[in-house]
Amino acid sequence: MRLLRSTDLALRVLMRLAVAGDTPEATPTTRDVAAAMEVPYTHAAKVVAELQHMGLLEARRGRGGGLALTDRGRAASVGTVVRSFEGDGDVVDCEGATPCPLASACRLRGALRQAQEAFFASLDPITVADIVAEPTGPLLLGIPRLA
Repeated sequence: MRLLRSTDLALRVLMRLAVAGDTPEATPTTRDVAAAMEVPYTHAAKVVAELQHMGLLEARRGRGGGLALTDRGRAASVGTVVRSFEGDGDVVDCEGATPCPLASACRLRGALRQAQEAFFASLDPITVADIVAEPTGPLLLGIPRLA
């Protein structure tokens, strides 16, 4: 399974914020995130808005503002984040513009759905805090700041 760019960006933003600390210099703006991750600002803004809507980060405007991870964000399940961004659609589109002639009797679709759920379930017990534990956290701190 390949993750959407927005899912990848959401996870990387959460990871970076999880090790950033609470100082004003450690709270990047959405523009900083977009530049550091080399994605369009509009794409980063949509991801940040969704993470904020989920209660995983807060965005403060104005001088001294920026993005900060919430306690809920630190404890968030990676599986929940991935599900939210990936959606619950099927891995393959059997009923698209050209419907599959096997759709009514296909066993592959169910097998793929089970595999997708197993993928999500394997991520459920893992939290954002878990994925930034050593050795990852210190490595993330070594990457130049988002500002």
